Amino acid sequence: MNRPSPKELRGKIRQAKDAVSQGNVFILNPSDIAAVALDLGFDVDSELQTVIMELLMGVSPTNYSGTRPPTISNMKAISGKDLFAFTVKSRRFGCDIYLKYALKNDVFWLVSLHQNKPMR
Repeated sequence: MNRPSPKELRGKIRQAKDAVSQGNVFILNPSDIAAVALDLGFDVDSELQTVIMELLMGVSPTNYSGTRPPTISNMKAISGKDLFAFTVKSRRFGCDIYLKYALKNDVFWLVSLHQNKPMR
């Protein structure tokens, strides 16, 4: 089967929501996320957890935009973990947002969050 399956994705979305709701969020590239937050108009310190949860609430397996099978991270903190990418329409920002994350030890590792840019 071509993974991730819809069932696997539903599980990863649920795990992500659980981790974020518990405040278990780590940012892999803080300067990149800070720049995106500035562009989109939200405060990383006070709103990031809310923004991520809003995006995850709008995500379903049909929003999966990652590779099949998922790309495996080579970043030290999450080495060997699958990366899950989704593109979701955001009411807050009025555009499509690309969200990529990994899960490790009940922690949501934010890899990328930015306005989705269509392929040319």
